[in-house]
Amino acid sequence: MTVDASLSKKSRAVLAGLQLPGESEFEHKSSMDELERLVKTLGFDTVARVSQKRKYPAAGTIFGKGKLKELAHYTGGSGYVNGYVKDSSTEDDELDAWVDAQFCKLDELADNEKATIVILDCELTPTQLSNLEEATGVEVLDRSGVILEIFSRHAKSREARLQVEIAKLAYTAPRLRASRVGSDRQGGGIGSKGAGESSHELDKRRVRDRIAELRGQLKSIQAEQNTRRAKRQESPLVALIGYTNAGKSSLMRQLTRTNIEGENKLFATLDTTVRTLQPESSPRILISDTVGFIKKLPHDLVASFRSTLDEASDASLLLFTVDGSDANFRSQLDVTKDVIAEIGASENPSRLIINKVDLLSDSELKNLKLEFPDALFISSMDPIDIKSVRETIIEFFEEDMSDFEVHIPYTQGQTIGKIRARARVIKESYDETGTLLIVRTHKDIQDWIEKQLR
Repeated sequence: MTVDASLSKKSRAVLAGLQLPGESEFEHKSSMDELERLVKTLGFDTVARVSQKRKYPAAGTIFGKGKLKELAHYTGGSGYVNGYVKDSSTEDDELDAWVDAQFCKLDELADNEKATIVILDCELTPTQLSNLEEATGVEVLDRSGVILEIFSRHAKSREARLQVEIAKLAYTAPRLRASRVGSDRQGGGIGSKGAGESSHELDKRRVRDRIAELRGQLKSIQAEQNTRRAKRQESPLVALIGYTNAGKSSLMRQLTRTNIEGENKLFATLDTTVRTLQPESSPRILISDTVGFIKKLPHDLVASFRSTLDEASDASLLLFTVDGSDANFRSQLDVTKDVIAEIGASENPSRLIINKVDLLSDSELKNLKLEFPDALFISSMDPIDIKSVRETIIEFFEEDMSDFEVHIPYTQGQTIGKIRARARVIKESYDETGTLLIVRTHKDIQDWIEKQLR
């Protein structure tokens, strides 16, 4: 699945989707729009979108004859599978004649206008992939394959690269053997040679051995991460959770005053990043930016990134972040909550942040505030809004705290630094014998402070 020069930014894609019963026009369009954004992230130009309403997918090809022929029009393929031998029935002959007549009316596309790849907004079986490639004459990729390729490009840490490779091997192994496009898939097209493979004929045993090797390496890395995570347990942790491109990285950058990568692309962030809330609070609060979620995320990828999402499981507070300007954010929030439930973090305390309100009209913002009265409405570009988020975070951790006075003799002045590291000092004054602090903290920290002064 490594992209070569033949599939550069000049590559042209035709997108295809199936609208099944139970899926509204809005939901179908939103899913296709999202697929187009995924494809754009890969650097492809979309030359056409093809959709079909069906009660169920056609056996072996997803689409009916007419849509296969339409796809083939954009790619230069035959539109047929297995040589396509017509039935002798009059009804079938009439259908074939009608299909051919529709597309004979269209001007034939020049070679530089034809799509070089077909991308489906669903997951394909190896047989479906093979049949569609035969009908279109070009490489075919499903939604899962697109997401895996994006993850592969954006993975930077060793852990993320290992996780993606495991998912890619599980995805590509059966599909490589089923492909009929080209006699040699070693050129490195998106659906071809996967990371870690020596040839596209890698069999199940070698895939299994490679995955076992990768998991062993991953286990070693995760052990190191667990050690680092354990060292951070004394500090409260807040996890930014949300759909890809919801603005989590921008919010992270503002809250921690660091240069965290944030691009207007899907899955710009794959590796969990942990930084300290700024200005630093007492005790300090950690903020983590996690990988974004998306609909129809490949199951193997969810499993592979489970350790990455452990930060969410360990978090004292989850900040569900959504793009308020996206009309589909409600279903995106549902997807995010489903994944959080899958990793066992649904009981963690949470707050909803509706981001990008600067892109909303006054009436849209008013309606959202009525619909989500407990949400925090912000623009991650507005310093006042960032200050409000920071205050919300601090208030959450101070909800079950209480204030108490403590007198520290000058002879034990070194204790003040330890107290500041574990509690919030509200007021500080001095007398002849020492320092008087008014401290806000939990009962266990209060007990610890009193123990230090005995």
